[in-house]
Amino acid sequence: MDIQPIFDFPRPLHIEGLGIQLREWCADDVADLVALYDDPEIDRWTPVPSPFDAETARVYLAAAEQKAAEGQTVQLAITTDGERPQGEILLFRSAADARDVELAYGVGPAYRGRGLATRAVRLAVHFAKRRAGPRRVVLCIEDGNAASEAVAKAAGFVLTDEDPVRRVAKGREVVLRTWSHLEGAEAVSDWHRW
Repeated sequence: MDIQPIFDFPRPLHIEGLGIQLREWCADDVADLVALYDDPEIDRWTPVPSPFDAETARVYLAAAEQKAAEGQTVQLAITTDGERPQGEILLFRSAADARDVELAYGVGPAYRGRGLATRAVRLAVHFAKRRAGPRRVVLCIEDGNAASEAVAKAAGFVLTDEDPVRRVAKGREVVLRTWSHLEGAEAVSDWHRW
């Protein structure tokens, strides 16, 4: 069965608001991507390969471009100036329910503690609800990932009572809990342009 594109809109994609800019990755971002993702916390909580070197970054960016071209996934650099990546946010169709958009994110070690992930999630929720029309926007967070749980709460998500999602990542089973965005939780005056 062919999966229909969920993100069918003009590119390059640039989303701005809440003091940040989300933009598509480019080939010039390899060194910055390595600095963000070659990190023990990224290795611990994400399926991103580790170690994460320049060749891994080039493969990662090529895969991101392919998925974007197919309309299946959006992977955007989180920036404060539209240039230097400080993290990443992904939007994709949920494996648990194709009517939902799932978000995932990571912020580089040098940029943590600044609210970047929360702002990026809030901006991505706003974008997804208006441009992709999902039933709901969800996060799947591994039990024990207190930082991601704090981001979820701050961005207007609540933990659901759904059965945990089980995935295999890096040779181990990962048990993820589903968080759903509350309607009306995104009311913000500093919204966007894309």
